[in-house]
Amino acid sequence: MDLKTTYLGFELEHPLMPGASPMVDDLDTVRRLEDAGASAIVLHSLFEEQLTGEQLVTHHAMEQAAESHAEAQSYMPSPSDFALGPEEYLDQLRRIKESVAVPVIASLNGSSEGGWLEFARLLAEAGADALELNVYRLSSDVNVSGAEVEKHTLSMVRDVKAAVALPLAIKLSPYYSALAHFAAALDREGADGLILFNRFYQADIDIESLELVRSLRLSDPAELLLRLRWLAILSGRLSASLAVTGGVHNVVDVIKAVMSGAHAVQLVSVLLRHGPERLATLRRQLAEWLEEHEYESLRQMQGSMDLQRCPDPQAYERANYVNILQGWQPSS
Repeated sequence: MDLKTTYLGFELEHPLMPGASPMVDDLDTVRRLEDAGASAIVLHSLFEEQLTGEQLVTHHAMEQAAESHAEAQSYMPSPSDFALGPEEYLDQLRRIKESVAVPVIASLNGSSEGGWLEFARLLAEAGADALELNVYRLSSDVNVSGAEVEKHTLSMVRDVKAAVALPLAIKLSPYYSALAHFAAALDREGADGLILFNRFYQADIDIESLELVRSLRLSDPAELLLRLRWLAILSGRLSASLAVTGGVHNVVDVIKAVMSGAHAVQLVSVLLRHGPERLATLRRQLAEWLEEHEYESLRQMQGSMDLQRCPDPQAYERANYVNILQGWQPSS
């Protein structure tokens, strides 16, 4: 069965790849991912706070810093909070690039414009085949408009595109007031791909200790539905590739994502739970399903249920919301 797809300009044997996660910190695990058939390797993010903190430390050492510099550093997470520092990240990228034959995609995570974006050039020099820009910004300032947030992100994209010639994918959250319009603007700025969606990790409250509780919860298939909706809305309307991440746990999820328009399917939680070898199982099941349903290729199925081609496009829009609410009946 022909499972080929095109993502970020790369012709891939199939759409399945590990998403950004700590799995790439271990080279043996990276090799297991490739042995399982991963079509690409995505590194976890290098954070703006790491790069900004390192710049402050360097400046402090060179200038015999005033107290303000040391004070500024106190706002940054400790280096021990990160598994790999900037130099270690570059070294691991080089090792992974030397160890695998598939594309290697590096990742930057941040929310502001600035010199940290220039690190994209070092990632390219270290061998990255493409770059994810993970735009993680929670706008809590009541004086900042949605238009300002979007303008800010578009400027970040321009900065990275000016720094490197690597294919660039933007990893977005769903929290934009006009996501389709913003996606089109990113497309015009030269984004080569959009990844739907970043997962914001929410803090809980311990009501006894009066402290915030930070915990990591792996995804579940229910989270996929929001992603399917926006894949279907954007599919066929952009030049950029579309990838899905979050909520893909079985072959049915993979099929739904591709039908909705995904060119790539990123897997994290399912691989953390079951190991890299689950990727090979999903690839085999995908090929079997396509053959059983008499598809000639994955591309024949790709986007077949997007907003422009599905039999009931209103199911993605407001009419479906009205019908579901009006048609609800209590269970007997």
